[in-house]
Amino acid sequence: MDDPSEDALFMLIDDLNDTDNTFVVVQPDEDEPVWFASIAVLDEGGCEIVRCDSSRREHEVTAASSINRIAHDLTIWIAGRTFPGQPPRRVTDS
Repeated sequence: MDDPSEDALFMLIDDLNDTDNTFVVVQPDEDEPVWFASIAVLDEGGCEIVRCDSSRREHEVTAASSINRIAHDLTIWIAGRTFPGQPPRRVTDS
């Protein structure tokens, strides 16, 4: 799905379980994506969230149990990434 909404991310994460649907990866649809986020079910409960953006030298691993919070945080993080066919987002001081 292109540019997933917070609700779509919530549904993907909510569908995870510890038997046959243990993780989901969000990344741009390209051969060698420069960023990705993965969410995996932990044996002890909750989820492990990995965010990686090689263009910014970011690699963060966290754990959380609130699906609402995970989906919200990922939505904000993804909004700061670049997507194929889109110009890079710029932040300027005006």
